[in-house]
Amino acid sequence: MSNLKDIIIKMKRNPGDIRFGDLCKVCESYFGKPRSTGGSHHIYKTPWQGDPRINIQNNKGKAKIYQVKQILKAIELMEKNHGTEK
Repeated sequence: MSNLKDIIIKMKRNPGDIRFGDLCKVCESYFGKPRSTGGSHHIYKTPWQGDPRINIQNNKGKAKIYQVKQILKAIELMEKNHGTEK
């Protein structure tokens, strides 16, 4: 598995080609363990309410494009407002 910075760069360049496991690694690094992994969804807690929500699901081993984009927005928000650059 790639390191975190490499995964984030790949997410920005090609959000349609991200492995679900890599997206989980990024989410856990920024948001901790998922509070729910019931069913097909992994839900992560954020320090804000509302969007962008961190709710991802496995799509045959890949991450969904719109969810990758939501994670990128959430990371940007975390770094801007909460000072948590990785």
